[in-house]
Amino acid sequence: MANAIYPLYKQALLDASANVDLNDGTVKVALSTAAYNSAHDFYDDVSASTVGTPQTINNTTVTNGLFDGDDVVYTAVPSGSTVTALIIYIDTGTPGTSRLVAFLDTGIGGTFPLPTNGGDVNVNWNASGIFQL
Repeated sequence: MANAIYPLYKQALLDASANVDLNDGTVKVALSTAAYNSAHDFYDDVSASTVGTPQTINNTTVTNGLFDGDDVVYTAVPSGSTVTALIIYIDTGTPGTSRLVAFLDTGIGGTFPLPTNGGDVNVNWNASGIFQL
Protein backbone atom coordinates (compact mmCIF):
# COMPACT_ATOMS: atom_id res chain seq x y z
CA MET A 1 0.00 0.00 0.00
CA ALA A 2 1.24 3.48 -0.76
CA ASN A 3 0.60 6.47 1.46
CA ALA A 4 -3.08 7.32 1.80
CA ILE A 5 -5.41 9.78 3.44
CA TYR A 6 -8.17 7.73 5.03
CA PRO A 7 -11.33 8.00 2.88
CA LEU A 8 -13.53 8.40 5.96
CA TYR A 9 -11.40 11.38 7.04
CA LYS A 10 -12.01 12.96 3.63
CA GLN A 11 -15.72 12.25 4.02
CA ALA A 12 -15.68 13.84 7.48
CA LEU A 13 -13.99 16.94 6.03
CA LEU A 14 -16.70 17.27 3.39
CA ASP A 15 -19.44 16.70 5.96
CA ALA A 16 -17.85 19.13 8.46
CA SER A 17 -17.94 16.36 11.07
CA ALA A 18 -16.34 16.59 14.50
CA ASN A 19 -12.63 16.01 15.06
CA VAL A 20 -11.31 16.92 11.61
CA ASP A 21 -9.27 20.08 12.28
CA LEU A 22 -5.51 19.44 12.17
CA ASN A 23 -4.77 22.89 13.61
CA ASP A 24 -7.19 22.85 16.54
CA GLY A 25 -6.48 19.63 18.35
CA THR A 26 -3.81 17.19 19.40
CA VAL A 27 -2.42 15.42 16.35
CA LYS A 28 -0.52 12.23 17.08
CA VAL A 29 1.41 9.69 15.06
CA ALA A 30 1.62 6.01 15.94
CA LEU A 31 4.16 3.41 14.88
CA SER A 32 2.05 0.57 13.56
CA THR A 33 2.09 -3.00 12.31
CA ALA A 34 -1.42 -2.62 10.84
CA ALA A 35 -2.28 -3.08 7.20
CA TYR A 36 -4.13 -0.27 5.46
CA ASN A 37 -7.89 -0.60 5.55
CA SER A 38 -10.06 2.06 3.92
CA ALA A 39 -12.93 1.21 6.29
CA HIS A 40 -10.97 2.33 9.36
CA ASP A 41 -12.14 5.64 10.79
CA PHE A 42 -11.02 5.94 14.42
CA TYR A 43 -7.91 5.04 16.40
CA ASP A 44 -9.65 2.12 18.12
CA ASP A 45 -9.54 0.35 14.72
CA VAL A 46 -5.72 0.27 14.79
CA SER A 47 -4.72 0.76 18.43
CA ALA A 48 -4.02 -2.95 18.99
CA SER A 49 -1.30 -2.80 16.32
CA THR A 50 0.46 0.24 17.78
CA VAL A 51 4.09 -0.26 18.79
CA GLY A 52 5.31 1.91 21.66
CA THR A 53 3.59 5.16 22.62
CA PRO A 54 2.09 7.44 19.97
CA GLN A 55 3.81 10.81 19.83
CA THR A 56 2.30 14.29 19.47
CA ILE A 57 3.21 16.21 16.34
CA ASN A 58 3.95 19.65 17.78
CA ASN A 59 3.66 22.98 15.94
CA THR A 60 1.28 21.68 13.29
CA THR A 61 0.40 23.96 10.39
CA VAL A 62 -1.91 23.78 7.41
CA THR A 63 -1.03 26.11 4.54
CA ASN A 64 -2.61 25.84 1.10
CA GLY A 65 -3.63 22.27 1.86
CA LEU A 66 -0.16 21.24 3.08
CA PHE A 67 -0.02 19.67 6.54
CA ASP A 68 3.27 19.94 8.41
CA GLY A 69 4.64 19.75 11.93
CA ASP A 70 7.72 19.02 13.98
CA ASP A 71 9.70 15.80 13.64
CA VAL A 72 9.00 13.23 16.37
CA VAL A 73 11.13 10.87 18.44
CA TYR A 74 9.94 7.62 20.01
CA THR A 75 12.19 6.65 22.91
CA ALA A 76 13.03 3.08 23.83
CA VAL A 77 10.55 1.45 21.44
CA PRO A 78 9.96 -2.12 22.65
CA SER A 79 11.90 -4.71 20.67
CA GLY A 80 10.40 -7.61 18.80
CA SER A 81 8.00 -5.86 16.40
CA THR A 82 8.29 -4.84 12.79
CA VAL A 83 6.79 -1.41 12.15
CA THR A 84 5.24 -1.17 8.68
CA ALA A 85 3.61 2.28 8.77
CA LEU A 86 2.94 5.51 10.58
CA ILE A 87 -0.67 6.37 11.36
CA ILE A 88 -1.60 10.01 11.93
CA TYR A 89 -4.74 10.71 13.94
CA ILE A 90 -6.48 13.48 15.87
CA ASP A 91 -6.40 12.49 19.54
CA THR A 92 -9.52 13.27 21.58
CA GLY A 93 -8.42 11.17 24.53
CA THR A 94 -10.91 8.46 23.53
CA PRO A 95 -9.79 5.93 20.90
CA GLY A 96 -13.34 5.52 19.56
CA THR A 97 -13.58 9.22 18.64
CA SER A 98 -9.93 9.89 17.69
CA ARG A 99 -10.23 10.28 13.93
CA LEU A 100 -7.68 8.58 11.67
CA VAL A 101 -6.17 10.96 9.12
CA ALA A 102 -3.31 9.34 7.21
CA PHE A 103 -1.55 6.03 6.69
CA LEU A 104 2.10 6.53 5.70
CA ASP A 105 4.28 3.62 4.67
CA THR A 106 6.52 5.03 1.93
CA GLY A 107 8.77 8.02 1.42
CA ILE A 108 9.73 8.49 5.06
CA GLY A 109 13.45 7.94 4.90
CA GLY A 110 13.03 4.47 3.39
CA THR A 111 12.64 3.02 6.86
CA PHE A 112 9.81 0.49 6.42
CA PRO A 113 9.64 -2.26 7.33
CA LEU A 114 11.45 -1.28 10.53
CA PRO A 115 12.35 -3.97 13.08
CA THR A 116 12.34 -2.53 16.60
CA ASN A 117 15.27 -3.22 18.92
CA GLY A 118 14.56 -1.30 22.13
CA GLY A 119 16.21 1.86 20.83
CA ASP A 120 14.82 5.20 19.75
CA VAL A 121 13.00 5.77 16.47
CA ASN A 122 13.31 9.19 14.86
CA VAL A 123 10.70 10.32 12.34
CA ASN A 124 12.00 13.16 10.20
CA TRP A 125 9.28 14.50 7.93
CA ASN A 126 10.04 15.59 4.40
CA ALA A 127 11.24 19.21 4.26
CA SER A 128 8.28 20.03 1.99
CA GLY A 129 5.74 18.83 4.60
CA ILE A 130 4.01 15.70 5.86
CA PHE A 131 1.22 15.48 3.27
CA GLN A 132 -0.86 17.66 0.99
CA LEU A 133 -4.51 17.48 -0.01
